[in-house]
Amino acid sequence: MKKIDRENLVARLQEQDNGTGVFTRRQIIDTATELGLGFPAWLVNGRKDLKVDRGVYNLTAMFGGQAVAPVAQPTIPTAQPIEVVETKNPEYVVQAKLQVEVDNLVPNKDETFVPFGFYKDLKKVLQGNLFYPIFISGLSGNGKTTMVEQVCANLKREAIRVNISIETDEDDLIGGNTLVDGNVVYREGPVLTAMKRGAILILDEIDRGSNKMMCLQAILEGKPYFNKKTGETVAPAPGFNIVATANTKGRGSDDGKFISANILDEAFLERFAITVEQDYPTMSTEKKIVLRKMDRANIQDDDFATHLVTWSDVIRKTYYEGAIDELISTRRLEHIVNAFAVFGDKQKAVQLCVNRFDEDTKQAFIDLYSKVDPSVELNESEDDISEQEIHEDGDS
Repeated sequence: MKKIDRENLVARLQEQDNGTGVFTRRQIIDTATELGLGFPAWLVNGRKDLKVDRGVYNLTAMFGGQAVAPVAQPTIPTAQPIEVVETKNPEYVVQAKLQVEVDNLVPNKDETFVPFGFYKDLKKVLQGNLFYPIFISGLSGNGKTTMVEQVCANLKREAIRVNISIETDEDDLIGGNTLVDGNVVYREGPVLTAMKRGAILILDEIDRGSNKMMCLQAILEGKPYFNKKTGETVAPAPGFNIVATANTKGRGSDDGKFISANILDEAFLERFAITVEQDYPTMSTEKKIVLRKMDRANIQDDDFATHLVTWSDVIRKTYYEGAIDELISTRRLEHIVNAFAVFGDKQKAVQLCVNRFDEDTKQAFIDLYSKVDPSVELNESEDDISEQEIHEDGDS
């Protein structure tokens, strides 16, 4: 980019300046594009002295002043209002922390929940103040995350749940700076919030994450964490613990069933003291779950519950034998109960909730249910709507 083009870009940015001199990478690139200039690599890549955070630049020096780096933010007590701290340059404001203003993070009790599997052992671990990171794997829809939340609810322990994806990085977990109304704002991440509150940190779907989660290494060892962005050292409060849930054991999905599952670093996985695999509940336990879901939906149908549980059990056994690639989860049985509560039609409830499978699997599941519950004929439903039904809907 020619010198005159650089000067024009700086001049235009100065016109847009709101008095802080702070711009994002996107704002700089968009301004260059508006002027018909090329990618301003000389600025966004070459002037590291102007960079105050990832994708954030203070251009005060280019406007004739002196760039000011962010100062370390002070520690703010839990649940306090947002505090704004000014630097020596009053035009450059750093907002210390955007604190989650929640007095109580204890999950609500689910009266339909039925304990099973690892529930008792997990409760023993979380009852004490011993830091003991736990990794829970298992097929989808078998109640892994719900179990953790309900243990916390039973023990009246605060819990913070973070849904992990391939995009999750240090800023999402620990915290990072962002721009709000031209000011650099530091938002504390859920990990540090959980550490300070002595809460249970639930890392849900952790096998969807990447090696960016290696930033949690020291925290997984129960050690204090030095936040380089604030200069604050955070020590875990008594009771703080980490529970991760996943469909795989962090080594990818060999059968391709969970294509977004990633291979996690062995050193990362080694820091989890306990690894357990959660199975689906037994038939008797699953029937209790289904009946409680029915009771909440004001449905009384013991036979329907028995048929659903028997159906799902046969499908799972066939799945485990390798004869089919899909199964019916406990969560899907709950979907069927809810669909039945809405439509009042068992046939429709089952059909709607197996539609997500491919045509052959869907038909096989429907045929099997017809054999388990002969009272229900699962055929294609009629799509025609009578004039009377139209008028009834309009009058309701």
